[in-house]
Amino acid sequence: MPSRKKSPTIYDVAKLSGVSISTISRVLNAPDMVNSETHKHVMNAIDQLGFVPRAEARARALQSTARIGVLTPFFTAPSFVQRLRGVASTLSKANYELLIYPVDSMDHLQGYISSIPLMRNVDGLIIMSLSLESQDAERLSNNGMETVLIEYSHPQLNSILIDDEHGGRLVAEHLLGKGHKTFAFLGDIEPPERFSIHPVKSRLTGFKQVLHDAGYSLPKAYIRSCPYMQEESRQAALELLSLPKPPTAIFAASDMQALSVMKVARQLNVRIPQDLAVVGFDDIDVADHVDLTTIRQHLDESGRLAAEILLNRVADPSRPPQQINLPLTLIERQTT
Repeated sequence: MPSRKKSPTIYDVAKLSGVSISTISRVLNAPDMVNSETHKHVMNAIDQLGFVPRAEARARALQSTARIGVLTPFFTAPSFVQRLRGVASTLSKANYELLIYPVDSMDHLQGYISSIPLMRNVDGLIIMSLSLESQDAERLSNNGMETVLIEYSHPQLNSILIDDEHGGRLVAEHLLGKGHKTFAFLGDIEPPERFSIHPVKSRLTGFKQVLHDAGYSLPKAYIRSCPYMQEESRQAALELLSLPKPPTAIFAASDMQALSVMKVARQLNVRIPQDLAVVGFDDIDVADHVDLTTIRQHLDESGRLAAEILLNRVADPSRPPQQINLPLTLIERQTT
């Protein structure tokens, strides 16, 4: 009778990768403590051998942990809080625990993507506003880690998307309809982070295209690239409103940045909307309180939907991946 093939052990991984067992343990349990080259080297060995950490890992993989993980950057930003609120409300009803994995670097993201599917301490993942390489998507899929992406798409995984260019077009059409002729844009157009998605450039593209088609330009002087932080946003708004010919309408790429524009306008005695129209993006809770015209992207709904899709996939992995596009709506209030 032929002998059963021996499952690879951590010693086999150590031999193939040429690193110590303690280093392999750190790669699996604390990936942020390992440099990216070593991490990549060890994960290649693990993939090559088909190594599963600890003998009981396969048994755990067949059992529910009643936990769902969420990978997210900027998880204290209001838009992310609202998405998490939608996720949490759905998981709570299903008696699932929510685990948040904050991501602040590419290495951090790679560490989570490589270790979570192997350690099997969650039943599924929701990945918010993070770009995913094909090899990462394949690792999640090959290890049976059910995953839903929000604001990013991959054919092997479930995705919930919005059309950011369309959002920019909606803003331009609205402002043109109000009779404006001098426009400005403010947002984090070229953020340095490689690990997160960058929707602001798409919003600007849609905005510029409609203005161009209507015979209006958006000169570089009227475009301000600035981080999400309040101080930088206020400085950018001050520069725009201090131009020799200031804009009569500003499209801010997020509601929080639109609030900064409104604050600077008040300080300069610029009346809203009589002297200046302001439009944001997201429709976070505070937008309604300050009567901000904005693009609603159904933040809570995207979180609820992501959690529902994920729980359905956990219950029935044979379901085909879903790609869902959520509609954007311009909500007109008192700032235009």
